Amino acid sequence: AMAWTGLELNTLAIIPFISKSHHPRAIEATIKYFLVQATASTLLLFSSMMNAWATGQWDITQLTHPASSLLLTVAIAMKLGLVPFHFWFPEVLQGSSLTTALLLSTTMKFPPAVLLFLTTHSLNPALLTTLAIASVALGGWMGLNQTQLRKILAFSSIAHLGWMTAVIVYSPKLALLTFYLYVLTTTAVFLTLNSTKTLKLTTLMTSWTKSPTLNATLMLVLLSLAGLPPLTGFLPKWLIIQELTKQEMATTATILATLSLLGLFFYL
Repeated sequence: AMAWTGLELNTLAIIPFISKSHHPRAIEATIKYFLVQATASTLLLFSSMMNAWATGQWDITQLTHPASSLLLTVAIAMKLGLVPFHFWFPEVLQGSSLTTALLLSTTMKFPPAVLLFLTTHSLNPALLTTLAIASVALGGWMGLNQTQLRKILAFSSIAHLGWMTAVIVYSPKLALLTFYLYVLTTTAVFLTLNSTKTLKLTTLMTSWTKSPTLNATLMLVLLSLAGLPPLTGFLPKWLIIQELTKQEMATTATILATLSLLGLFFYL
């Protein structure tokens, strides 16, 4: 119940930020965000109630009822914006300002990520792996034909959270490392875009004339998000592939590595 309260407060606190500019798109984004997050929170509460009904145990970190653990997985996936519950995320990011988009793709992912971290041993590993592969695939694939930077970053976020979900059952600490590095690099990208006031690819292409140093840094950060070897972003991917291979999940590791090439393409 406390987890639910926290999530609700979290949702309600960001609502004014999204609806700050009284633009129809911002209001639409606010409504989409609110409905999805409220549904996810309710599902979390419902799964907890089902478990309590069946076992008399209110602790969500010790779910034993299969249906309630399935519902909890769905609720957390909705909160994080994992495929197939990702539809709201690019739209909401597109409708909000860069600062709000930054908050939405970093800070607002903390509570559900922590919940995933705490409840991971009672969730279904096969389902989590499926969600992870789907997220990495769709994050890379849908990011390809975008021109709006916030949407590209939204799909990049979906793909990164996919990588995190893939390994969380086997090595939670590694999943947290992935998450922290994702937050760090995404923050750097959003702050750079904010200071150059860039929203589209077309403006980004001409912005190097105004601030060459900042743009060079942005290029490095983007390549780091893509996970190119000498840069920091490569570390979590390498470790995740290593961990999955240790767990005799080489196929999953191969699929993830291949799919991240899609993402690499649009970062380049």
